[in-house]
Amino acid sequence: MRPGRRLLAALALLPTLGGTPPAALAQPFAKAPVDPCIEFVARLPNVKAPLCRAAQLKPTSGGVSVQGRTLYQRDVMAPDAKVRVLVVGAMHGDELSSASVALHWIQRAVETPSNVHWRFIPALNPDGLMARPAKRVNARGVDLNRNFPTPNWTRDAKIYWEQRTKKDPRRWPGPKPLSEPESKFFHEEMERFQPDLIVSIHAPYGVLDFDGPTVPPARLGRLYLDQVGIFPGSLGNYGGVHKGMPVVTIELPSAIRTPLDAEMRQMWLDLLRWMSERVIPTEGDAKVLPVKVKKTG
Repeated sequence: MRPGRRLLAALALLPTLGGTPPAALAQPFAKAPVDPCIEFVARLPNVKAPLCRAAQLKPTSGGVSVQGRTLYQRDVMAPDAKVRVLVVGAMHGDELSSASVALHWIQRAVETPSNVHWRFIPALNPDGLMARPAKRVNARGVDLNRNFPTPNWTRDAKIYWEQRTKKDPRRWPGPKPLSEPESKFFHEEMERFQPDLIVSIHAPYGVLDFDGPTVPPARLGRLYLDQVGIFPGSLGNYGGVHKGMPVVTIELPSAIRTPLDAEMRQMWLDLLRWMSERVIPTEGDAKVLPVKVKKTG
């Protein structure tokens, strides 16, 4: 028997896996990093090559998706940075506008002098983002925003998914907390970066949500505060409620269109204004001043 036929015969004798979907068996593997702007410009609304190039995205330290796509980030750090802010987009791959706004805001961060260390991760779920059609879940069918290790996750996430969502496949929390390389990376990034604020950009409900220990922003641009509740395994629940890291969740009005440039700018300015009043970190026993935004002409 030829070697190739022997291999096929051996594969045919392997036991079946009880009907487990192939996507659920996929393991993350690293590919050589490619220029992210090639995919982003082709896929995202209101993102042209000059904007993406100016973002100067760099590969994260070890961040990779199930299908081997590199996760990218950009740090914008003031010389006197006192406040650390982590901004994440496209946690749900079919919310294309969220990644676009994150890229636009990188430009705003560069142009707005402040005492903030910004860390942007424009697309946490690149596999879902680049799928055709785009998918909310990652390549293993997991909703990353239900995969964070909130207390009693094993019990609550399963009950919520089965009873409240009627086993909606778009909201499957996964087999266990942090089962996915993307959510695991972000969890580790929270530990490394220790943000004073997390800004998570979503769509398409057109509201502002907040979880955490301080007074929430009343509005960002045309988005008004409308706290939608606490979900097992969500970033807001884990970061804001469990870890005490304020989480501002922005729900853009459309998943496939960004707000107008003037509206994105106003949202940014409103975020900075709220941060200057409410985000006051402490370093050891030293009191740190609030966010300072220098006025420009």
